[in-house]
Amino acid sequence: MTAQLIDGVALARHWRQRVAERAAALAARGHRPGLAVILVGDDPASQVYVRNKVKACGEAGIHSLLETYPATLTEDELLARIAALNADPAIHGILVQLPLPAHLNAQRVIEAIAPEKDVDGFHVANAGALLVGQPAFRPCTPYGCMKMLEHIGRTDLRGQHAIVVGRSNIVGKPMALLLLQAGATVTICHSGTADLAHHTRQADVLVAAVGKPRMIGADMVKPGAVVLDVGINRLPDGKLCGDVDFDAVREVAGWITPVPGGVGPMTIAMLLLNTVEAAQRTVGRPPSAVGASATVRP
Repeated sequence: MTAQLIDGVALARHWRQRVAERAAALAARGHRPGLAVILVGDDPASQVYVRNKVKACGEAGIHSLLETYPATLTEDELLARIAALNADPAIHGILVQLPLPAHLNAQRVIEAIAPEKDVDGFHVANAGALLVGQPAFRPCTPYGCMKMLEHIGRTDLRGQHAIVVGRSNIVGKPMALLLLQAGATVTICHSGTADLAHHTRQADVLVAAVGKPRMIGADMVKPGAVVLDVGINRLPDGKLCGDVDFDAVREVAGWITPVPGGVGPMTIAMLLLNTVEAAQRTVGRPPSAVGASATVRP
């Protein structure tokens, strides 16, 4: 068996076109969606991620405001800038690129963002809403993973066992909640899990999000499983790889995402989707859209 590829680049292109259509409709009413992106410090990976996000905004017709600050920026200065953006009616979404320099309290910074502008979905109010099944903004990476599952026809996961390897607030925990809401029986594994392979071999849907290069091997995957690789790791030779040993696992799984070109592009597409949705909520929907779903499925 050779797994079918879930092409994140092509699927993201589809969603970005949908976002562009919605952004254009808002702009025609005099309300161009706006996203503020704050980068503190000079982390090379963060610079690349921010550059990709800003470029994607421009292509989708979303106004982007990129603010870069030295690593010496104080927490009070950062919080003051976030407060100003919260009050800016031209900005509908605020994103603070993580990780932050060590002297800045990331959670305090996230909590300073107005929940209605928290398009990353990390604020405690949005995390709580997700927990009770009423998400305002779904975190972008798990949201992208769910769209990938929808794309291959896995919308109803009742009777399916989903395993999430990783327990971060950014991916692991919200991913588990979204899978649970889709009807899956969910197990979260992490660094303290004994006999990890015993659990992963039971997964009909396996999500790897631990940040360890190729730690999920073929012997850890159930034949025919859907494997979503969230990890992105840089090897000594400069090449990128995921948390899954792609070449080996592809011969066992039914569906698999590549790295790069898998979950990453979908993360950015969902950021754009959340931003245009935030703008839509702020200015109100036109009469024809009242009562319509905010999420358009491919």
